Amino acid sequence: MNWFFFNNISKPKQYIFSILLICIVAGICYAFSPYIGYKVVAFTLLVAVSLVAMTFDILPVFVAAIISALIWDFFFIPPRFTLHVGSTEDTILLVMYFLIALVNAVLTYKIREVEKTVKQKEEKANAVKLYNTLLNSLSHELRTPIATIIGATDNLQADNKNLSERNKYDLLSEISKASFRLNQQVENLLNMSRLESGFLQPKLDWCDINEIIYNAVKRIEENKIFQRITININPEIPLFKLDKGMLEQIVYNLLNNAILYTAPDRNIQVIATCYTDLLEIIVEDNGKGFPEEEIKNVFDKFYRLKNSKTGGTGLGLSIVKGFTEALGGAVALQNVSTGGAKFTIQIPAKTSHLKTEKWIRRTY
Repeated sequence: MNWFFFNNISKPKQYIFSILLICIVAGICYAFSPYIGYKVVAFTLLVAVSLVAMTFDILPVFVAAIISALIWDFFFIPPRFTLHVGSTEDTILLVMYFLIALVNAVLTYKIREVEKTVKQKEEKANAVKLYNTLLNSLSHELRTPIATIIGATDNLQADNKNLSERNKYDLLSEISKASFRLNQQVENLLNMSRLESGFLQPKLDWCDINEIIYNAVKRIEENKIFQRITININPEIPLFKLDKGMLEQIVYNLLNNAILYTAPDRNIQVIATCYTDLLEIIVEDNGKGFPEEEIKNVFDKFYRLKNSKTGGTGLGLSIVKGFTEALGGAVALQNVSTGGAKFTIQIPAKTSHLKTEKWIRRTY
């Protein structure tokens, strides 16, 4: 169970909450005291002290243990409403209760400290692992396009007379592709930085879904892809109040992922539908799909499919998930029975049917 919320409470409030919990439990026990014995009350108060020990610091727990012992003595141990204990057996029980409450509090606190230390070590190990993964990915994904740009530029600047116009065109094409790849990696890193900062706030405005999807497809096609992209948008789809930039990046990353993991002769379909105030966007391909055992990991940061030969830092789909959730939506992945993968984005948003332009379905 996650107790971080309680651990963030200030010390004075921890004392107040600890005392209140013991008093509330004692009040409930007092109401049922005609039906339960005072020994049962002791066990109930011990549970309350244990709950305090599981959530708060050690000093508020000590205070809760002392107050619970005093309340048990004063209100429940005969003779009641006095700190005097009537029998030697009850005196021993009271002393044992107090000792058990303190030992229980200390042990529970120690266990929490050990768990916290173990968790910190795990987080540190994961951070080192993520750092190494990122470093290894970037050393290849950034160095390769940079080397391509430098090499092609050197050849062009050398004014080599053996270079034909076709050679120059090919070199310029290589520079363009490498620049596009470099820009894409930097953009992914910047987007991930925005997500990691925790201050990502969508800038909501009325958006035309047609425009967003066609812009994303145009950006993909500028990279001279070979796959065929088909767009199918409900002609009556309304305007949605969303963050245009974030939604376009979501669609773009899904399309780019489909391009990376499908053969050149495959088809990719983008479908946009509206269900009342819910926008649904589907990006589906007829490639090989994803290994079933890896589907649960594809949205993890820096994750790349096993035996994958394609480039990438493993940030594209994690950005899709982060941006979609920032917009209040959800993303799901499933393999298609006939072959291929299907990503489904669902985002609730305000809608408006006031459109200045009628769009018709286009096919690329």
